[in-house]
Amino acid sequence: MTDIIQLLPDHVANQIAAGEVVQRPASVVKELLENAIDAGADDIKLIIKDAGKTLVQVIDNGKGMSVTDARLSFERHATSKIKSAEDLFQLNTKGFRGEALASIAAIAHVELKTKRPDDELGTVIEIEGSTVKSQEVTVTPTGTSVAVKNLFFNIPARRNFLKSDTVELRHITDEFHRVALAHPSIAFAFYHNGSELFNIPSENYRQRVVHIFGNKTNERLVPVEEDTEVLKISGFVGKPEYSKKTRSEQFFFVNQRFIKSPYLNHAISAAFEGLLKDGYHASYFLNLTVDPKTIDINIHPTKTEIKFDDEHTLYAILRSAVKHSLGQFNIAPVLDFEQQSSFDTPYSYKDKAGKAPTIEVDRSFNPFADEGSSSGNTSSKSTSTRTSFKSVPTANWESLYVGLESKGNRRQEDDVEVSFEKEVKTETIFSDASVETSKTTFQLQQKYIVSTLKSGMLIIDQNRAHQRVLYESFLKHITIKEATSQQLLFPLQLSFTPNEVNIISELQEDLEHTGFVFSDVKEETITITGVPVGVPESEVSIILEQLISDVENDVPDASFSAADLLAKSMAKSLAIKNGQTLNNTEQEHLVNSLFACKEPNISPTNRPTFITMSTDDIEKKFM
Repeated sequence: MTDIIQLLPDHVANQIAAGEVVQRPASVVKELLENAIDAGADDIKLIIKDAGKTLVQVIDNGKGMSVTDARLSFERHATSKIKSAEDLFQLNTKGFRGEALASIAAIAHVELKTKRPDDELGTVIEIEGSTVKSQEVTVTPTGTSVAVKNLFFNIPARRNFLKSDTVELRHITDEFHRVALAHPSIAFAFYHNGSELFNIPSENYRQRVVHIFGNKTNERLVPVEEDTEVLKISGFVGKPEYSKKTRSEQFFFVNQRFIKSPYLNHAISAAFEGLLKDGYHASYFLNLTVDPKTIDINIHPTKTEIKFDDEHTLYAILRSAVKHSLGQFNIAPVLDFEQQSSFDTPYSYKDKAGKAPTIEVDRSFNPFADEGSSSGNTSSKSTSTRTSFKSVPTANWESLYVGLESKGNRRQEDDVEVSFEKEVKTETIFSDASVETSKTTFQLQQKYIVSTLKSGMLIIDQNRAHQRVLYESFLKHITIKEATSQQLLFPLQLSFTPNEVNIISELQEDLEHTGFVFSDVKEETITITGVPVGVPESEVSIILEQLISDVENDVPDASFSAADLLAKSMAKSLAIKNGQTLNNTEQEHLVNSLFACKEPNISPTNRPTFITMSTDDIEKKFM
């Protein structure tokens, strides 16, 4: 019987590795940028064409490679980062497995140009699908240039799984942000289809955050600094009032490597407890420095997840450090009472000595004494004893009770009038005895609307039902491109990051069809002069934030309808919330509007809007 186990050819093994390492163009960008950083470069250029599908090129001014190193760099498990198994526990570089270039070369056309500072001439290598086409001597600047063309050219099925250029470019931008934030001392430039998206000089960490996320970010940052034997923390957290519905501004860097850690993210959430609104997330840009021996990076192909030896200690230190910063900069609330300004000592009294108050009492004052007989004695005594005190002559005490009988009589008359007023108040203009009996709906727990059917009972979720009504309304306005807009008395100016402004710019036309009027869209600000009818001005920023969140989380592909997402997002933001009280007219209007929809059974998110209970089902409950 023949043997059935055999070694895989190198090109097949490389393609299998590529399936783990290279998932999309953004994966190639990450690997090439990290190689450039490991090469000691301080100036890196990233050039993209067609969202990385046609070209991904990274040019650096690092130390370059020799002719032999350039050829070996495309072999599997060939690396300069480690030499023994012990080195895995002392990693200070980005890459170490030696699979990135070999995997990329297996599924793309790669051109490598490299030269060391001491060499006069460099080397150029061209590889197509793991096959070396040529290796020659060339004239090239010091450093390395890697151009990856026609990604997934030999795996058409994988290429078909790529999303639209807009979505793939967003993933590439996210990877660029992560690498640029982790290394503020390195200058980066980012070009897409010939246009410059970022040009960031070498700077400090605060300037790097502001450069990437916009100038408005500077006033929102709270510095966090902590240095212990176990962990060193530096960076910034965002103020609670600038929290976002998305997690797009949450960055953890461990030893200058971007990671994702739900456990550490929970530590930040615990520090912000009581400061954030429901559904909002804090922003943070935190650098954590730990001993390389205490972490294991080699547990995930993309190296974005790492394992800590003592997560509980890191959790406690991180939570305390963030909480301390929020309290130190008066972000967190403290138990303090506001002092009234009337209690403050006037400036003119600052150096004056305190003076005890004096009390003067007219001991001869008698309110029941006769005015005629005692007024003279009172005045004479008061003038002889205290010239500064003046007594007020009082009338006969019996005069205080004069007229009470007539007031009592009037009070009885008033009682009659009050009863008459009350009788009128109970009368209504639309006095119809059938109003109460004709009530067909009622609200349950301020969440459900209950109505009767011939066969039983109907229970409607008011939030989902209103979402369906608004969704079809907005979708109709966007489709026919006719919507009514109400002009704002004062233009509304909103601040966003450059990436968020790009998302809104892509959806601007559809937003205008729903009733929004944009007067100006800049790099970091948007000016709105009109909103759809029925949309409060205070809700505009919430609607746009929800829209950005949906676009980033849903990650639409090429077949995706932007109008559909916009209608869903606006319906979600403006729908009646659970807990809101509705009167009888509003309840009936919502029920009628729901069953006038094309798809009344489900909400825009494909959840049921109502359920029915037949009389038989109700009777079974009593059996």
